[in-house]
Amino acid sequence: MNRRTFLYGLTLGTLAAPLVARAQEVRAQRVGVLFMSNQQAASAFIQAFEKGLREREQAKGRKLTVEYRFADDKPEQVPILASELAGRNIDVLVVAVDRVAVAARPAMKKIPIVMAIAEDPVGAGLVKSIAHPGGNITGLTVVPGPEIFGKNLELLVEALPNKTQIAALFNTTSRINSVYLKTVEQGSRKLGIDLVPIGVRSTDDFDAAFRLMKQRRVGGVVVLGENLFYANRGRLHDLAVRNGLGTIWPCRECVADGGLMGYGVNVANLYERAVTYVDKILDGTNPGDLPMEQPTKFDLVINLRTAKALGLTIPPLLLLRADQVIE
Repeated sequence: MNRRTFLYGLTLGTLAAPLVARAQEVRAQRVGVLFMSNQQAASAFIQAFEKGLREREQAKGRKLTVEYRFADDKPEQVPILASELAGRNIDVLVVAVDRVAVAARPAMKKIPIVMAIAEDPVGAGLVKSIAHPGGNITGLTVVPGPEIFGKNLELLVEALPNKTQIAALFNTTSRINSVYLKTVEQGSRKLGIDLVPIGVRSTDDFDAAFRLMKQRRVGGVVVLGENLFYANRGRLHDLAVRNGLGTIWPCRECVADGGLMGYGVNVANLYERAVTYVDKILDGTNPGDLPMEQPTKFDLVINLRTAKALGLTIPPLLLLRADQVIE
């Protein structure tokens, strides 16, 4: 098969119970984790998720099996993999963004779904509300709203004070990216910046996208939240530096890997936090009764190594506001 699959088995602790209870056979609970990306791109999320599982070991004993599936950036594989996991009699499914949940939901009619990085679950029709999800889906949101991308534009303009044209890289197949783009367009008008929307559908469009940016003489790029970009961030970083463009991302991890700036949440930490939802559901809590968690902490990260490669000098006041500076 083109996709890669592996099984992770984990037994969490021992129950402090009478010897008779210990001797009873306990059915292994199964957790499925479905990624749109490949295994390598998801490695940081897997590590964070398993860290959360290990930390539960001290509090509870479980006989737990975790099965991972990877769609290798092929959306058409998501329903197939979800059906596979449903056939494995999983007790709960963990997914990332809205589109993965929408594609997996038909196979999970009676199986709870925990979203680790939900974008707009209400708008996508996945939950009734953030406070009262209803149904079989709950989890964590990755952004408080599209306004965060307006903030990203503002920060990038502050870092590039002499640039009057900024590109917004978005996925034309993503519903939520169209919402984010409208917010960035509104922000550009307030800032007096000429925004250049650059849409792509797949990695095949990346080279042409950056050629267009160069032709349009943009000074920097706001990368909208999208798994296509996160999974291929290394290639995008190389293209940006090669074309002399500073980028800002909605997550700090992408800056450590070579982006110029990032403002947003620690995405890997959301997968660790997702374990709390998995734990409650495995204890019998109805997912529809678990309010979705919204992020409250956002970090500004600046990569001075990338700035040097681009020949940029980041304004001192912006550096002072950064939560982390990579030198």
